[in-house]
Amino acid sequence: MTQKQIDFPLPDISEENIEDPEARLKVVLSNDLDFHNQNSLNKSVFNFHSFPAKFPPQIPKLFIDQLTKQGDVVLDPMVGSGTTVIESKVSRRHGIGFDIDPLSLLMTQVKLSQFDLNKILEMARSILKNAEDKYNSLTLDEVYEFNNWDKSTIKFANYWFSTPVQKQLYALVSEIDALHGNYHNFFRLIFSSLIITKHGGVSYALDLAHTRPHRAKVVYDERGNLLLNGDLSKYSEKRREILTKQIKSPFNIFMQKVKSNLNAVLPESDEYLSSYLSFGDAQSVPLKNECIDLIVTSPPYASMAIDYMRAHKFSLIWFGHSINALGKKRSDYLGGDATQNVRYEPLPGYVHDIVNTVINEDEKKGKVLHRYYSEMTRVLRECYRVLKPGKSAIFVVGTSTMRDIDTQIDQCLAHIGESLGFKVPKIAIRYLDRNRRMLPVGDTINTKSMIQNRMHTEQVIGFLK
Repeated sequence: MTQKQIDFPLPDISEENIEDPEARLKVVLSNDLDFHNQNSLNKSVFNFHSFPAKFPPQIPKLFIDQLTKQGDVVLDPMVGSGTTVIESKVSRRHGIGFDIDPLSLLMTQVKLSQFDLNKILEMARSILKNAEDKYNSLTLDEVYEFNNWDKSTIKFANYWFSTPVQKQLYALVSEIDALHGNYHNFFRLIFSSLIITKHGGVSYALDLAHTRPHRAKVVYDERGNLLLNGDLSKYSEKRREILTKQIKSPFNIFMQKVKSNLNAVLPESDEYLSSYLSFGDAQSVPLKNECIDLIVTSPPYASMAIDYMRAHKFSLIWFGHSINALGKKRSDYLGGDATQNVRYEPLPGYVHDIVNTVINEDEKKGKVLHRYYSEMTRVLRECYRVLKPGKSAIFVVGTSTMRDIDTQIDQCLAHIGESLGFKVPKIAIRYLDRNRRMLPVGDTINTKSMIQNRMHTEQVIGFLK
């Protein structure tokens, strides 16, 4: 079905702004892109909620400042945690973002909104008081009925959340859902941040910030009462400590989360330009031809190397989504590992050879890689269509291996882009600050570790129309 195109206000562009764009792009890509020990001026905005492998705000800010002017339009077709769109807003550009992940859209919408801080505190106190009053008379049947959970979702909730936590979460979310507009979104995101955390949190999961949840073996509540009593006898003492967790009460950390995130709210200002955020697939964005001044994005890895839905579903079930529906939505994500009913694209020779090399080792993996490069072909085709002539698309990508074969993501995307009409003046390398990265990779390089191999460097590809 054809999507209706967005009639977005677009500024005029003069010829002098596109003079020698290739040289300008090369110069910008020659900057230090590591940004170690550098904080964004809007750092708190980007720490509102855990999100795996988000790129630092300094990256979009650099390209926005150097390749656009105030009033220009910047697109991120795979918005993720919203970094590009937010930096566009605070830089007085029009930001446009699309994503198919409900939590990504919620996260970005809240970060783009402006709030009355006193009103937030007043509403938070009311939510907590009413939730605490409601909790005492609650039953689990009411929790299930309110959320309209099916059997699979109930089974999931019971596996990952204790009964008291389920009741507290229900009491909170039922109060939050009585709100409207941006404040409703703000408190939903606070609610999600109680669950999806790097450490601690209110579920039995050891860590939900890295998208691969593992349930603790032994779990205590805040008072020291035993909730789960798994067998730790086969583990080392250090491993036993890791597999043991004390979960927090949602009520006890709700206000703490609210207050800590007040600094993450953008200050009220009439200087910000309009932004547009919507559900949308990067392979077919509802935008007119040649309407965008800059694209900055970070596409996902192939074969669900970072599986966002694995973590996001822990929150989304509380917002009316069933676990089965979320599983089906996962198959639509770019970089998915399903190979049925896939529309494969013809690939340039270099990319075709890489895919065939993987197929020769593992046919299934090779098809997954062909799917990924087919999807990225459609994404790049759309980027080329919506960009104005002389304008750039910046793709931040990581390295990735399949069956010990380097899939050459940066080179393959460059070849795909060139086959569509882009120039690729330069591919820059940035070295990751592993102590600040959302994914744990250790202090030394282990060439046998897939996560280590892909997380020490990223490539920044400059496409020029």
